[in-house]
Amino acid sequence: MAEVIRIGDVVVAERRSGAELPARLGPRPHLHPIRTLAGRVVTDTCPDDHPWHLGLSVALQDVEGWNFWGGPTYVRDAGYVDRADRGRIESTALTWSDAGFDESLRWCTPAGTLLRESRRVRAHPAVRGWQLDVTTTLTNATTRPAALGSPATNGRTGAGYGGLFWRLPPAVASRVFTEEGEGEQAVHGSAAPWLAWADRDFTLVFAGEADPWFARVDDYPGVGLQLAAVDPIRLDPGAALTRNLRVLIVDGVLSPSEAGSWATA
Repeated sequence: MAEVIRIGDVVVAERRSGAELPARLGPRPHLHPIRTLAGRVVTDTCPDDHPWHLGLSVALQDVEGWNFWGGPTYVRDAGYVDRADRGRIESTALTWSDAGFDESLRWCTPAGTLLRESRRVRAHPAVRGWQLDVTTTLTNATTRPAALGSPATNGRTGAGYGGLFWRLPPAVASRVFTEEGEGEQAVHGSAAPWLAWADRDFTLVFAGEADPWFARVDDYPGVGLQLAAVDPIRLDPGAALTRNLRVLIVDGVLSPSEAGSWATA
C-alpha cells in the first residue's frame, strides 16, 4: 500500500512498505515513484538489471555478515555469490505530517534485530521545483559491537555502496557532475559537497555529508552515498550514526552554477 507526499496539491512521492517483496530483493520501505512538479518520474524500482534497487531507500549489503541490500553478496576472493544471508527492514512506527513522515524501523534477521533506525522524510517547495530532506539514524540494537560494511570492505575496490541510494529511471541524455568535474569517473568517490544528475527534462541535485559519492552511469543510472567506502564502520552496543541527504528535484536542466547555488545556500 502506498502513502503519498504532496507539495500543495501535487503528489510528488509515494512511500511503499516493501513488505510484499521476496527475501532476495532485500524487503524494505522505500520511496517510489518520486516525481517532479510536472509529473516526471525520477526513480525506478525493481529494474531488470538490479531488481533489488528500490527507488530511494536506505540499505547496506553487510551488517555483521547479513545482506540488507538484496541480490547476491560480494564475498572476498569469490565475487558475488547467492547466499542465505538476507535480512529485511520493517517499519515499527510511522507518523505522518503535512510535509512528510517520521518512521521507526528494525533491521532484522531470523536470529533477531541487529539495528534500529529512526528516519525523517520531509518535502518543501523550492525555487523551480521542490526539495526532499532525508535523515536516518542507525543504532546498534545488539549487546555486542556491530560492523557495517560494503562490497568494498570485502574486497571489491570502489564499490562502497550502502546507506542512502537513489535508483534513477532509464537515462536518455544524462549528465552527472559536481563543482569539480563531470562524468562517472570524475564524480564517483568524490567528496564534493554536492552532486547533480541532469537528463533531458529534469535535474536532481544531491547534497550530502561525511561520505563519498557513489555514481553509476554506464552500467545503470544510480546515485548514492558510500557509508563504508574503504573500511567497515563499527558501532558499539547502543551507539548510533546519523546521515543526512538533501535533494533538489526540478523540471528542466540546471547548470553547474545553478546547482551549486542551491546546494550552498
